[in-house]
Amino acid sequence: MDVSHLHTLRIGICDLNGQMRGKRVPSAYATKLSTGAVRMPYSALNVDLWGADIADSPLVFETGDADAVLLPTDRGPVPMPWINSPTALFPMTMHHDDGTPFVGDPRHALAAVLDRYAARGWKVIAATEMEFTLLDDSGTSPLPPINPLTQRRLVNESVLSMAELDAFDGFFTDLYDACETMEIPAQTSISEGGVGQFEINLNHQDALRSADDAWLFKDLVRGLARKHGFAATFMSKPYADDAGNGMHVHFSVVDKFGRNIFDDGGPDGTDLLRQAVAGCLAAMPTSTLIFAPHGNSYDRLVPGAHAPTAACWAYENRTAAIRIPGGAPAARRIEHRVAGGDINPYLMLASVLGAALIGIEDSITPPPPITGNAYEVPNVPQLAANWAEAITALETDPLITRILPADLIRYLAMTKRQEIARFADRPPETHWLSYLNAV
Repeated sequence: MDVSHLHTLRIGICDLNGQMRGKRVPSAYATKLSTGAVRMPYSALNVDLWGADIADSPLVFETGDADAVLLPTDRGPVPMPWINSPTALFPMTMHHDDGTPFVGDPRHALAAVLDRYAARGWKVIAATEMEFTLLDDSGTSPLPPINPLTQRRLVNESVLSMAELDAFDGFFTDLYDACETMEIPAQTSISEGGVGQFEINLNHQDALRSADDAWLFKDLVRGLARKHGFAATFMSKPYADDAGNGMHVHFSVVDKFGRNIFDDGGPDGTDLLRQAVAGCLAAMPTSTLIFAPHGNSYDRLVPGAHAPTAACWAYENRTAAIRIPGGAPAARRIEHRVAGGDINPYLMLASVLGAALIGIEDSITPPPPITGNAYEVPNVPQLAANWAEAITALETDPLITRILPADLIRYLAMTKRQEIARFADRPPETHWLSYLNAV
C-alpha cells in the first residue's frame, strides 16, 4: 500500500488483552519504521483492560519504565476503512535494543510456537469463526439494535435468517468491501443464535496471518458498526439470558511436500491427529484463562449453553470441546471450540497449537471420542469454574510453561488479578461498558 499521500499513520501493537496500543505519527515515519524509529514502554503491553499500569509490575518502576523498540510485521501497512480520514495502520512487534523479541509480546509467543513446527518441516494452516453481536449501547444497559428496514428493535433469535442478514445489508456490504481492501479473507456470513448475533468465517491460511487478521477484523467490525449507527461487540456474553460469542479455530498441519499430516485417507485421521487432540485436551483445563480471559467470559461457559465446559473430543459433534469435522480426508482438521470472542487471538492460537505440538512430541494417546451430549458425559475433566481459579491454574501448571514464556504468564496473571480487584469496586450492572469496545 502506498502511504506517501497520507498525512498521518497509525502504529499499532497488540497488548495482552488483545487491545491495540500505539501512536499516530507523520507519514514520513513510514520509511524509518524498520530502523526502530518508534519506541514505546515495555509496560504498554502489560496494562489492564482500561489501560492502567499493573501495580508492582516489574516492567514499570523496577526497570524505570524503560522503552522498547517497535518494528513492523510483514502484515502492514493496511488501510483503516472505519476512519473517516484516509490513513493506514502499521502492525508492529516489540523488541529489545539488540533486536531480540520481547517475551511479553503475544505475537512473538505465537511465532515461537510456529517456529517449533517449522523445525519439523511443518506449517500450520488455520481458520477462524468470528462471532459478534450488534447492539444499541446508548442506554444504561445493552439492547438489541434497531432493524434498519423496519425501524423496530430486534426481539428474537433468528438462526440462519436471510431476512436478518439482508436487513443489515449496508453494514455487511461495507464490511466485505473493507475486508477486501484490508486483504482479510472474509468468507461465509450467517445470522447466529443470539439476538443481533452474527458470524463471519475467515478463510484458512498461515496461522500467524490468521491471528493477524482476527485481531484486525475485531477493530474493523467495531469501527464500521459505529459508522452505521450501532455498536458491535465480541464480549463473550452481551446478555445474561442469550447466546454468547465464541471464536472457534480450525487447524491442520502440512509437511514440506504440502501433505496434510492429519489425513489418513479415511474419516478417522492419523495417529498424529489423535496425538494433537490429546495435547489439546491435556492443556485445556489449565489454559482456561486464555480461552476465557475476562469475568464476563464465565457467563458463557455454562453447561447447555452451546459453549464447551469439559475437555473432551468427538467426531462431528458440536457439543464437544474438540470436534473433528467430516468431509474430504485431504481437509482433515481439528476444530477447537472453547474460546470466547473476547480472546487475544495470538495467545489463543499459541496455546492451542502449542498444546497440539506437545501431544505429538510426547506421543500422548487421547481418551476415546465421546458420543452424544458432551454435557452429560461423566468423569470428564472440566474447565476452570471461575476467573480467579483460572488465573491460579494457568500460573501453576508446568505444561503451560512449555508453550508460553514464564514472564508472559506472570504478566498476564498480574493483569487479571488487578482487573478482578478493579471490577469489584464497580457496580455489576456497569461492567458491560468496560467490555463493550475493549474486547
